[in-house]
Amino acid sequence: MLQVQVLRNNPELVKAKLAVKHFKQLELVDEIVVLDDERKKIQTEYDTIQSKVNTASKEIGKLMGQGKKEEAEQMKAEVAAYKTQVSALNEQTIATETLLHDKLILLPNLPADIVPIGKTPEENLNVKEGGIIPTLHAKAVPHWDLIKQYDLVDFETGAKITGSGFPLYKGKGAKFQRALVQYFLDFNTAAGYTEYLPPFLVNKDSAYGTGQLPDKDGQMYHATEDDLYLIPTAEVPVTNIFRDVILKEEELPVKMTAYSPCFRREAGSFGKDVRGLNRVHQFEKVEIIQIVEPEKSYEVLDQMVTHVEALLQSLELPYRILRLCGGDMSFTSALTYDFEVYSTAQERWLEVSSVSNFEGFQTNRMKCRSKDGNNKTKPVHSLNGSSLALPRIYAALVENNQVEDGILLPKALHSYFGSDRLV
Repeated sequence: MLQVQVLRNNPELVKAKLAVKHFKQLELVDEIVVLDDERKKIQTEYDTIQSKVNTASKEIGKLMGQGKKEEAEQMKAEVAAYKTQVSALNEQTIATETLLHDKLILLPNLPADIVPIGKTPEENLNVKEGGIIPTLHAKAVPHWDLIKQYDLVDFETGAKITGSGFPLYKGKGAKFQRALVQYFLDFNTAAGYTEYLPPFLVNKDSAYGTGQLPDKDGQMYHATEDDLYLIPTAEVPVTNIFRDVILKEEELPVKMTAYSPCFRREAGSFGKDVRGLNRVHQFEKVEIIQIVEPEKSYEVLDQMVTHVEALLQSLELPYRILRLCGGDMSFTSALTYDFEVYSTAQERWLEVSSVSNFEGFQTNRMKCRSKDGNNKTKPVHSLNGSSLALPRIYAALVENNQVEDGILLPKALHSYFGSDRLV
C-alpha cells in the first residue's frame, strides 16, 4: 500500500507513475489528499477540545477543593458538552480514516523508473537470451500429444473428477512432477533459502496483506462458508508469516522457499495458446521470497534473477528474460522480470517465472518492520519469484527433449527421476 505522505509530497509525479501502469482512476490521488486534509483538520479540532476537557477537569478539582461547588458544577456541564463534541469528532475521524483507507488500497504500486513504457506484452523489453533452441526430429509433436501418447497426464479424467483445467498426473508423469518439485526446492535451499510448507488456504487478512485483495477479488477460489481463499501462489501464505511482525535487523535478509499447489479461476481464452499444460486452473509451483532492507532490495532483485536464470540453465532450456512494461505489470509490483522458455514443438515462448520487487507495498499492508540496534523501527521491502512454475516447464522439457523413441531428461534431473529418460 502506498503511503499518504508519498501522495502529498508530489501528487503529479504519483499520477504520472500510475499512468505508466495505465491506471485509470488518477482522481483518487487528489481525493486521498483532500481526505487526509480533512482527517488532519478533525484531529486538530479533536486535540483542541480534548485539551479543554483536560484543563477543565483539573480546574473542577481545584474549585471543589476551594468549596466553590456551584462554579464546579457549571464547569462540569461545560466538560459534558465538550465530551459530546469529542465523541462526535471521534466518529468523524473513524469514518474519514475508513474512507481514506478504502480509497488508498485501490492504488497500485508505483513502477520503478526503469520500467518500460508500454501497455501490452509485446512492448516488454527483452534484456537477455540464453541456451540453445534444439532441432527436433521430423515427427515431433506438442506436449499435449506427447503426454497422451505416453500416458503421463490425463486431462479427460481430471475434467471428470473436477472440471476443465484440472490435470491428473499419473505413473511416470506424476513421478516426473515430484522430481521437478524436489529438484527446485533443493536448488533453492542450497542457495540459502529456508524451506516452508505453508497452508494452501488463507484468510482475508493474508490475501489483503500481499495485495490479492481487493485487486484479485473474484479471480481466486473462495470457500465462502469459512471465508477462506485457495492460494494463487505460495507467495501469499509465506510472505504473511511476517505480517504484524517486527524483525530484528540481524535477522535480515529473510530468505524463504516453498512448494505449493496454486489455484486460479481465470484460465484464459480458448485456442492453442492455452492447450494442454499451457494454462490450467490448478498447478504446482516452487516460490522464493525475501524480506530485506530497502537500500538492498534492487541488488537482491538482481540476485534472484540470476538465481532463476541459473536454474533454467541447469535444465538446459532456451530462455529469455523480459523487463515488463507498465501495462503488463501486476498491481503490487514496482519492477518485474519475466522468464520465458522456448517450446520448439509449439514454436512459441512460454512464461515460467516472474521475479518482482514490491518495495514497501506489501510490507506496509502487512505492518512488517525491522528494528535496528538503537531500537528504531525501520521499513523493509519484500520480493518474490517463481522458481519455478511447473506446467510450462514440464511442457517445454518434454517437447524440447523428445526423440523418436521417447523423451530424454537433462543431466540435472537424472538422479531425481532415477533415469536419463522420462520414457
